[in-house]
Amino acid sequence: MPPSFFHHLHPPTIPTAQARWRHTLGAGGTAIFLMLILGVTGILEMFYYAPNPQEAALSVQVITYHVPFGGFIRNLHYWAAQLLLIVSAIHFLRVIFTAAYGSPRRFNYLLGLALFVLSLMLDFTGYILRWDVDICWPLTTGTNLLKTIPLIGDFLYRIAVGGNEACETALLRFYTWHIFGLTILVVILGFWHAFCVRRDGGIAVPPPQLRADVTRIPRDELVRREVLTIFIVSIVLILLSSFIPAPIAAAMTDKPSLTADARAPWFFLWVQQMLKWGDPFIFGVLIPTVILAFLALIPYIFPQPADADIGQWFPKSNRFVQMIVGLIGLFILILTLQR
Repeated sequence: MPPSFFHHLHPPTIPTAQARWRHTLGAGGTAIFLMLILGVTGILEMFYYAPNPQEAALSVQVITYHVPFGGFIRNLHYWAAQLLLIVSAIHFLRVIFTAAYGSPRRFNYLLGLALFVLSLMLDFTGYILRWDVDICWPLTTGTNLLKTIPLIGDFLYRIAVGGNEACETALLRFYTWHIFGLTILVVILGFWHAFCVRRDGGIAVPPPQLRADVTRIPRDELVRREVLTIFIVSIVLILLSSFIPAPIAAAMTDKPSLTADARAPWFFLWVQQMLKWGDPFIFGVLIPTVILAFLALIPYIFPQPADADIGQWFPKSNRFVQMIVGLIGLFILILTLQR
């Protein structure tokens, strides 16, 4: 039979060594699948969600407790979003630790990093759309960090919030960013990222003359492995959604008081911990921006990995990059796990 449209999204063949799950970890394909789950479940939630401060939290409760299968759909949306961040981080680390960021994949590396940042922003804006008493502290703190940016801070704050009090006026802005602005960017960059992967021949590998194993597998086998991975991820999602419900709290009817035990969403806990150290601009804006800029510049400021090392786990030619990225990851993980 002629290959289907789905098969045409894959190269005709790929090297056997780099096609193994222990090499790819299935992270790229899993991230795409999770984005599709988020899109479908998000559209279903839009039928009942009311994006105004008086009804938003109550509409979330209606979805959770009164709409048939609404709680399960909301749980699917929540857990797909959390898993997407974890899988995207794994995918990024796999690219670094297999030296797959060099030319001609430097620009696609930037696209992937941009998609990860956009996924963080989507998760945060979706978290705010609950509009319950638990979201006021992270919303207030996160938007107030914008004010600390010299020259343009107040302008960025007005764009994000649309008024003076974030916990009173920001809902419609965050809803618009979540549903349209950020989602459209993710769709565009996601297609662009996938196109670049396809154009560059699929997963990064050494030149043919430097490969120890020159065998290749057809795309039929690759698709079979991807379908198996999707099946496993679906089971994990269903189990999480069935037994661990998404967070929900009382509606934010009045401006809530900010308590000492208020917490940011888990993926920004490391920034919350740094804010305890001192100046909010330095620890809440400057340091995360410097980390992001360093990660973006890795393919441009460090030597190109040796051809024989491309696609190999922990190659010698980019050992310094591995060490720095590993330390950054460990730093973020330690801060995230602190109470």
